[in-house]
Amino acid sequence: MNLAAPISERTAVLVDFGGVITTSVFAAFEEFGATLGDPGLPLRLLGGDPISRGLLAEHESGRIDAEEFEQGFAERLRAHGAAVTAEGLAARMQAGMRRDDRTVALVDDLRAAGVPVALVSNAFGRDCYAGFDLAALADEVVISAEIGIRKPSRRIYALACERLGVAPEQAVMVDDLQQNLDGAARIGIAGVLHTDADTTRLELAERFGFVTGRVPGQV
Repeated sequence: MNLAAPISERTAVLVDFGGVITTSVFAAFEEFGATLGDPGLPLRLLGGDPISRGLLAEHESGRIDAEEFEQGFAERLRAHGAAVTAEGLAARMQAGMRRDDRTVALVDDLRAAGVPVALVSNAFGRDCYAGFDLAALADEVVISAEIGIRKPSRRIYALACERLGVAPEQAVMVDDLQQNLDGAARIGIAGVLHTDADTTRLELAERFGFVTGRVPGQV
């Protein structure tokens, strides 16, 4: 974790969506892979196959739409023995993801105490935010496909901080991927690797210097 600024100077939070505001993306992708007969196949391709990785990067950055990603990734899955159709592929991959009410409550608690929160998310598929009122969830919303920049580029974190009106050295990023925290750390943002809501609440309590369950400004 980056501690370039004293803990007491951390005044804002950047939070990821998939795997933080929702349940695990990895578990959902493995659940989808199981329907293809190989739970690990989607993650192996997205993590290690250059063509699949390129498709994901282009899609998250908004340079190709969901349909083009689905067609390309379906071809990669079929090339590795999976019988899969392209239409609706992204939605099927994310079908196992659910809203994590405990993390949402933590974000609500922070904002109620006056801690500004920005949602910083790499978009995926057509409807990954369906059922969520993002404007009500966070003070600022930064979506990769809308700005043409994806995590872990330092520029997306800098933009989120700018929109919140804080310096990067005043912010903490909560994400379930270490590579995204590493990107944020390059401009001085502290990191909390999210595994579950309760652990993240404890981590933020330490970073912001408040007693667990109570945020600065609360009596």
